[in-house]
Parts: sequence; C-alpha cells; structure tokens
Amino acid sequence: MELEYQEEYVKNSRGVQLFTCRWLPLSSPKALVFLCHGYGMECGDFMKGCGTKLASYGYAVFGIDYEGHGRSMGARCYIKRFDDIVNDCCNYFKHVSEKNEYVNKKRFLYGESMGGAVALLVHKKDVNFWHGAVLVAPMCKISEKVKPHPLVINLLTRVEDLIPRWKIVPTKDVIDAAFKDPLKREEIRGNKLIYQQKPRLKTALELLRTSMSLEDTLSEVTIPFFVLHGEADTVTDPEVSKALYAQASSKDKTIKLYPGMWHGLTTGETDHNIDIVFGDIISWLDKRSSDESTTTATCDNTSVIVSKTGQSKVQQTDGWKARRLHSAM
Repeated sequence: MELEYQEEYVKNSRGVQLFTCRWLPLSSPKALVFLCHGYGMECGDFMKGCGTKLASYGYAVFGIDYEGHGRSMGARCYIKRFDDIVNDCCNYFKHVSEKNEYVNKKRFLYGESMGGAVALLVHKKDVNFWHGAVLVAPMCKISEKVKPHPLVINLLTRVEDLIPRWKIVPTKDVIDAAFKDPLKREEIRGNKLIYQQKPRLKTALELLRTSMSLEDTLSEVTIPFFVLHGEADTVTDPEVSKALYAQASSKDKTIKLYPGMWHGLTTGETDHNIDIVFGDIISWLDKRSSDESTTTATCDNTSVIVSKTGQSKVQQTDGWKARRLHSAM
C-alpha cells in the first residue's frame, strides 16, 4: 500500500521546538493513531516500523518526540516535569484532531513502555475525547521487585534540586534487556537519536513519581484499552499489565501476554513474532474504528460483549504553532 510520510517542527508553550512525523494512507484513514514513545526513544526512526505498519492498514499515524528526545530540542533526556510531556502531547494530538479532514475520525492512543504512562495520562486530561488505547508493556506501576526503598527515595529527593541534570542513577543496559533479537538489538544501539547514557537524577525521580501515582489511580482508567506484554520482560514486569487490567474501570479492556517474548514486542523480536503482535493490534483497532462496531472485554480467551461509547466533540486548542519541514512519498 502506497503511503505518505511527513515531518514538521511544532513549538510548545515553553517555546521549545518539537519534532513530529506522520504516516498517512493515500485514501481517507479508518481512524487516527497517536504514538507515545518510550523513555530515551524517538518516533521518526525507532517507531518507523509501527507507523508504516499501521498506515498500511489504513490508519493515519502521528508521532511526536518529547522535549529532549530524538530530534526535538532540549537537554538530552532531561524530564523536569512529566506533566510537560503529557501537555505537549495533548496539545499536538488535539491540534491534529481538529483538522477538517480528521474531525469525524475516531482517535486512538498508542504507548510503548514509558509512553504507556504518557498515553494513560493524556487520556485522563480529557476522558471523553479518546476512543481507545493500545498499551505495549506500559510503565504504569513499579514492580515490587525493583521498587526503591523509601529511604533511598528520600535521599535522592533531598538533592534533586541541587544536581537535577547529573547522570548518576545506576541502571542496567536497557537495550540489552529490552530487545531479544541480536541483530535488531545492535541496529537499535546504532540509532544515535536514542539516549543510551545513565538517567539524570531529576528524570529518574519524575519517572518514579509518575509510576507510583499511576499505580495508586489505576481504578480511574476508563478508556477502552488493549494491553500487551511479553512474559519474559525484565524491563517492565508483566505483573504491571495484569494490575492495570484487574483494577481499571474500563468496560472494554483486553490483555494479552506473549510467552517467551521480551520488552520490545514490536521492535526487538523476530519478524514472525512482530507480525503476530501487530496482527493482534490491528485486529483490535479494526473492531473499534468502524462506525457501527461493538467492543469486547477479553482475558484468558473469555470475551464479553459490551456497548460501544459515542464519539466526543473535538475541543479547540489555541496557541499551537507548526512549521512543515518536508513531505516525502
């Protein structure tokens, strides 16, 4: 299927230039899908496979590199306030959604790892705006296996305003732990747009606080969602996705665990496994993007039909400036 790829920079409310990209089918799209990438990642190259795959099945796909990530401006992988990322995504996604050609299309969030947390928080900003979310190994709860001791958190909190940008937080090699296929792992490591140094102190604490806050409010999640997780994931514990599924108030929720698969379900597995995962994602989206579709809640091969939700009105977003860089076929 022939696609159109476009890039542009947008300026956020703090005056920072943010990179955005989009993959578009040449015909009118089934629905809109908005990408939320993971910590240290980016959309244009790392999520190209996801964008092209979904667009080839008729979806208009939009990505944004968070401040300090990928091609966006800002200190590399420095997250001063997690809510800044959420607000930037909200503003850009709504800016796109209010365009005349998209105003009547359904809107879906797609988040991987930390992007799962971003997607859930974007949903919470306007719970009636979104029609669903795909959450791939989301960061929405700290596993008990890795949760820091309260004394450690207290110590780091005392010095975060003194040395917020210091890269002093010890961590394992996430690329080694996340991506199972050796060739894909080395290809990802060669992407210089991906942050591969130690986390900055302020960034690490913001991620911790965000995860703990989400953990305490999982019952407030009402968006229809499909959560996917590799059972052999050591970056985000599969128990995190199980907790989200169990506690969320969403009437339409689906969980699928993949035996033997790691964290990078859509980028780090064999081509065969990646095709399986995307097949499940596209099937879920297709059932919910049609005008007269019903939705299902699924776990352990058990399905229950529930009523679909109505489409919400697009809200006006002011003050969002964009500059087109180029478009390519």
